[in-house]
Amino acid sequence: MIRARAVGWKAWAALEATDGAARVLAPLTASIYLEADDELVWLGPVGADLHPRAVLTDAPLPGADGALVLDREAAWRWAPEPAAPAPAATLRAGCRALLDALPALGPADGLGALLCGAAPAFPLEGAAPQARSLARACAADDPGGAVEAATALLGLGPGLTPSGDDYVGGAFFSRALVADSDARARWARAAAVVRARARSRTHPISAALLGDLLDGGGPAPLHDLALALARGAPPAAALTAARRLVRLGHSSGWDMLAGFVGGSSGIRDDSPVASPSPRARTTTRS
Repeated sequence: MIRARAVGWKAWAALEATDGAARVLAPLTASIYLEADDELVWLGPVGADLHPRAVLTDAPLPGADGALVLDREAAWRWAPEPAAPAPAATLRAGCRALLDALPALGPADGLGALLCGAAPAFPLEGAAPQARSLARACAADDPGGAVEAATALLGLGPGLTPSGDDYVGGAFFSRALVADSDARARWARAAAVVRARARSRTHPISAALLGDLLDGGGPAPLHDLALALARGAPPAAALTAARRLVRLGHSSGWDMLAGFVGGSSGIRDDSPVASPSPRARTTTRS
């Protein structure tokens, strides 16, 4: 039995249904993907960033055994504070300040290179046009166009959570902050289409995590970034959240940040995500 210290709300519900029983899906170097009640659950060490599907423990992580039990008796249940919808101008101003401070986050990776006006490195060098198309569709409040651009990005990139999926998720996550309730409803319908298409276009683990982002759920730093921008908080608050976000995965955090910024502020004509930069001839890798 593994004693949990913090559990995301979605993982909590799944483990409650199984009395803590879970099955190992994919053991990684510093974490393990599990399945409980047909839901994906992520087991990692205390100190890792929380997520709706996360279970954090201070116990040694088990090996690749087929089944285990997670004890939630001493754990606290995590759910993010929802960000209230915000005026587009507020989000654009916050994203502009974040872009101005981008060098403080270190070298960009994955599709995050687009935030610097650079071309993504192999194997993502061909993804820039679709990524920009998605940002432009968000800027134009065009859910249908966003669906088509997003579909072209699904499954694009290596690993269990391809860069294209994380970028799409970040962009649609940002649309949950739109102040207009009718617009939010249209974007929710578009997200449902993307979710259905992802099932046959990407890894099942990534499809589940993408589904969370499409529903407005994701890692804690992304929620903190959304809160800071929606509230018009001082730039330092957004920068702190973004710094935590870009540390996630090999490039997942950068991919989500690029999608979020593109989805929030792609209407800027000079945005490096929305339109190619004439200086975009080099790649930036960590």
